[in-house]
Amino acid sequence: MTEMMKQIVLASRPTGAPTPENFRMEEAPVPTPGDGEVLVRVHYMSLDPYMRGRMDDAKSYAANIPVDGKMEGGSVGEIIASNAKGFEVGDFVMGGFGWATHSVAPAAGLAKIDPNAAPITYALGVLGMPGLTGWYGLTELGKPKAGETLVVAAATGPVGSMVGQIAKSMGLRTVGIAGGPEKCKMAKEHFGFDECIDHYAFDTAEALRAEIKAACPKGIDIYFENVGGKVLEAVIPLMNPFGRIPICGMIAWYNEGGLGADAIEKGLTAPKLWRTILVNFLSVNGFIISNHWDRMGDFHKAVGPMIADGSVKVQEDITEGLENAPEAFIKLLTGGNTGKAIVKVI
Repeated sequence: MTEMMKQIVLASRPTGAPTPENFRMEEAPVPTPGDGEVLVRVHYMSLDPYMRGRMDDAKSYAANIPVDGKMEGGSVGEIIASNAKGFEVGDFVMGGFGWATHSVAPAAGLAKIDPNAAPITYALGVLGMPGLTGWYGLTELGKPKAGETLVVAAATGPVGSMVGQIAKSMGLRTVGIAGGPEKCKMAKEHFGFDECIDHYAFDTAEALRAEIKAACPKGIDIYFENVGGKVLEAVIPLMNPFGRIPICGMIAWYNEGGLGADAIEKGLTAPKLWRTILVNFLSVNGFIISNHWDRMGDFHKAVGPMIADGSVKVQEDITEGLENAPEAFIKLLTGGNTGKAIVKVI
């Protein structure tokens, strides 16, 4: 009898926020690895905001998921069959296995994981793509200096929390922005932010700006941009001359296919933004972390010991069951997760 696997595919392209109807669970025969390939049983898979952009039929930095195609994303799992030298049955690996219980992949594109060194879920968060994003964006593009002030939104997420903790260890004042009093409490008590502001408590960018200004009496030197929307509009006028803005995402606008209508309605027009960048000599750098995988070793050397000694703390939000991945992903896009969003597949 043929062994079967399960996978979640893109049933239809979303208009605005994704709904459960945009996803479909399917069964298929477990594939057989070819030469140089391995078959992996997926244990955990990552949920990340960038996946929303892959669901659209629009030009981007990576190919979009076709309708009826498997939802894509990073996962960790155990090799259960191998036709690749140096990769044995029982090895744990990380790769782009997608939303599925099993996957065949070329071994050349996989990274081995030592399950005895750290929980394997860390490869999807604090020691994986999100952690690298925060570390690289802050240290290489933010160019932090002791005594400066940093602001980062989504402060309890895997990127924002890494940014805040690394900045704090370098002697910066760290101000987080998060959704809700519980997340703000976590940002301060668990991740060590000096202050955290609940953006849900403010209806307008102007009101949020006043609160951020009070928390940043010396202005803002680094704004790590991963949200966009109301937060960006609130922060921009508070940037100090020669401030730096690394940009890794804009989750507030993902469901609108890019620059959201709310930005225009609330006054963040291109001329206004451009002038602010000009007259304050701001450095604004967009980056996609997949262009910097070569820095993963440097990242692990710098941050691995900090995780081991507890100076960088971890928060994971694990959902049980592949079938619950769409609901967890929809929650992620509206800030419903607390920490790194992960699905336990088996």
